Amino acid sequence: MEKKLIKWVGIFMLLLLTACGQTKPKEESETFKKDVNQTITSGKIKGNLDKENDVLEWLGIPYAAAPVGELRWKEPQAVKDWKEVLDATKAGEKFLQFSNGEVVGSEDALNLDVVRPDTSEAGLPVVVFLHGGNNQTGHAQEIKGNTFVKDINAVYVSINYRLGALGFNPLSALKTGTDLENSGNYSLLDVAAALDWVQDNIEVFGGDKNNVTLTGFSAGGRDVMATLISPLFEGKYHKAISFSGGMTLADEADSQSIFAKTLAPLVVEDGKKANEEEAKAWLLTSYKEVEDYLYNLSADRLAPLMGNAGIRISVFPHFYKDGVVIPKEGFDTKEYNDVPLLLITGTNEFSLFSAFDKRFAASVGDGSLYTDITKLKEFNYVEKNGSELYRLANTMESARLMDGLYKSPIYISQISFGDDASVTPKTAALLGAFHGIFEPLLQKPSNYATFIGEDFESEGARALSADFKAYLKSFVANGDPNADSLPEWKAYTTDGQDVLSMNADTKVAKIHMTSDKQEAKDILNQMEIDGTLSKETKDELNKTVLNGRWFSSVIDEKYAE
Repeated sequence: MEKKLIKWVGIFMLLLLTACGQTKPKEESETFKKDVNQTITSGKIKGNLDKENDVLEWLGIPYAAAPVGELRWKEPQAVKDWKEVLDATKAGEKFLQFSNGEVVGSEDALNLDVVRPDTSEAGLPVVVFLHGGNNQTGHAQEIKGNTFVKDINAVYVSINYRLGALGFNPLSALKTGTDLENSGNYSLLDVAAALDWVQDNIEVFGGDKNNVTLTGFSAGGRDVMATLISPLFEGKYHKAISFSGGMTLADEADSQSIFAKTLAPLVVEDGKKANEEEAKAWLLTSYKEVEDYLYNLSADRLAPLMGNAGIRISVFPHFYKDGVVIPKEGFDTKEYNDVPLLLITGTNEFSLFSAFDKRFAASVGDGSLYTDITKLKEFNYVEKNGSELYRLANTMESARLMDGLYKSPIYISQISFGDDASVTPKTAALLGAFHGIFEPLLQKPSNYATFIGEDFESEGARALSADFKAYLKSFVANGDPNADSLPEWKAYTTDGQDVLSMNADTKVAKIHMTSDKQEAKDILNQMEIDGTLSKETKDELNKTVLNGRWFSSVIDEKYAE
């Protein structure tokens, strides 16, 4: 009897210990240790308390070791553990790039920022952000998160990744590695590595690794769209948001020709070949000497290449349909990473690019645009038609292409706040609801402060901002942007072409459902009958200003030489 009693006591204690072991992780997952000092898989880190915004931040955390030197065009490498406490109180180095006429940044810059509310709540949704810049420029601090993570109640992660010819390169001579490396889509390999880091570490910051929303703006938005068809990203995130980012892919053979032509002057300069024609032919081979030459080029010579792209996929082609990272059939694939998706655009998306185009930049800068009637008509032509094509590419055309292939709900919004001069006089004067119009609704101070002035300080603007963030909060939490206090945001349907219109007057937000049944062919017809300019001038603008952009394949096809 005594032996049986001892046995049952032992079993009871074992069950009790097991139960305690099971409840401890649950207790830990329910609360976050409010401390700037944390320990991740690579070691200890020390972040910063942003008292002004009541958030915690950890900046410049390495998520992968940069593939420099002989590893330059390879997969991101594993981070080596560190023994000392890593200082994560300052922004990490941006990736090497040619910006404002100079080479800045470093190849050793695969790092990310983490920002979260200064609360003890754990299990928060996670938002991973990819910055804009045509995948040639930009950095993780583009949208910082500090002024809005409390509003959306999430853990915010923003990453730096490889850019330009170091982030994408299709040349055959570099195809000597793994299938992933041979794809040439190195930036996407970095994004995948960052998402893996999130899976391994985000719970330390109180984030839910099973509730990750991949988000991007402009080029980052196009990155998001590319990941939707990439087998590499299967299961790495659970929802997606693309701000002003449509569907753009590149043919590998055409891209190789463009890269070889771009690099040819360096080859001649270095005395490898007598002229650029020979240099281009040489660069298109798989010779080991070509590979060696490319790896020995200094990073500061590679960074400026194709720096004049100006959102022209034809100048800096990337997202190669290699059959591994991106399927050969592109967006016609039946194997989408099917997750709830938000597509958000401004209604005047091309205004910034029109203003900075070399044809108009000087007259915009000195104000003569408004006194030169001919130049103003030209500007209005490209801004109006480019913006409408760009808006459609970011939203409706993408949804239509995915129709029948994509099962998860797609929610589309078009922001027109900024177009009305009586409400936003400074913004409307030149740019309207420009490329990036969502940003001043999200963070302060805005990166566009020079252009928008005080336009976003009205009661109506603040109400629009609050509703915009409320939609985002709901979406990142559960995959549906709708909440009780908000106007209904219906998912896109083929028949309804449903779009949420976001606007405001000076007093209140004006948000309602509408439809957008316009197609690219309608814009082309509109351009054809436009009588404000001669046919010769329109043809010239089509071929020199509107040409080769992310959204302009329909123009290029119609007006090609």
